[in-house]
Amino acid sequence: MKTVLQAQGLGKRYGRRWALRDCTIDIPAGHVVGLVGPNGAGKTTLLKLASGQLEPTRGGINVLGGRPAEGPAQLAKVGFVAQDTPVYAGLSVADHLRLGARLNPGWDAALARERIRLLGLDPNHRAGKLSGGQRAQLALTLGLAKRPELLILDEPVASLDPLARREFLQGLMEAVVEHELSVVLSSHLVADLERVCDFLIVLVDSRVEVAGEVDKLLATHHRLTGPRRDPDRLPADQDVVSARHTDRQSTLVIRTDAPIHDPAWTVSRLSLEDLVLAYMEKHTADNRRIALEVR
Repeated sequence: MKTVLQAQGLGKRYGRRWALRDCTIDIPAGHVVGLVGPNGAGKTTLLKLASGQLEPTRGGINVLGGRPAEGPAQLAKVGFVAQDTPVYAGLSVADHLRLGARLNPGWDAALARERIRLLGLDPNHRAGKLSGGQRAQLALTLGLAKRPELLILDEPVASLDPLARREFLQGLMEAVVEHELSVVLSSHLVADLERVCDFLIVLVDSRVEVAGEVDKLLATHHRLTGPRRDPDRLPADQDVVSARHTDRQSTLVIRTDAPIHDPAWTVSRLSLEDLVLAYMEKHTADNRRIALEVR
């Protein structure tokens, strides 16, 4: 199976601070990947490393069979839409399409014109006069008309209202189906990712906490509720992701490939948001435990 992004021990440091550490992932082609984590987790750093905007401090990264931004052919394979949906306020919509054609050898002018028509954008309008949703759609059009094999989107809908977010994601998914794109999409909005993503990466404190196909992750993670119990007493094949306790009850999120036979537990499924939050809670609990041990 073709791999679109592979990282081994990848790290990026600014001075003494690590923005990304020990990142090892393998993303197969044909997926819409949701990249999620709290602010400062390293999401933008990973995406900039993948698009060749940054050089790693440690480890290696391979994108579509080559080093990021290694040359014109490699650059042409990857489209990137940054968090602020970068368009030039003083340029018209048509100016943006002409600029895209000059900068990208594989530019699909027909695709760009058709998307602009379907979106109802006036080619003569300046980008600075467009709404936030329209600017995001223009930026997406520029990314798609490049005809990349991999499209990287860094928080593209963060500032949009719910309707504009839905329209943006709908347009993205239509393009994925039509052009057989692989996509990596970072977002804080897990509900949006749940609608469009089939592969998940959770980054917390500059490290990958979990990565894999969404269906498999949801099938192997469970919430257990029952009488209070020490998590260390669980079977060895049940990995505790997060744990909460009251005086009489324990609620655990575990990862396991094996059936759960203990009748004391009530077992329930997780949503994607539940899974993401469990890994964030795990990190918070680990930090709290380390702080107490240091004291």
